[in-house]
Amino acid sequence: MEQAFRNAHGFGIDEYQNDPDKIIEVEQRREQDYQLGQKVASQIERQVHRD
Repeated sequence: MEQAFRNAHGFGIDEYQNDPDKIIEVEQRREQDYQLGQKVASQIERQVHRD
């Protein structure tokens, strides 16, 4: 899990837990990914329900 976190974010879990700036950076990136996923899901949903 540590390696996956490091590959995804460029730093380890220990660094993340001890640095408030890194916590904010990761959480903002997660929020952006979530919003993008919601947008894509909405677009697909619209396409599925076209008449």
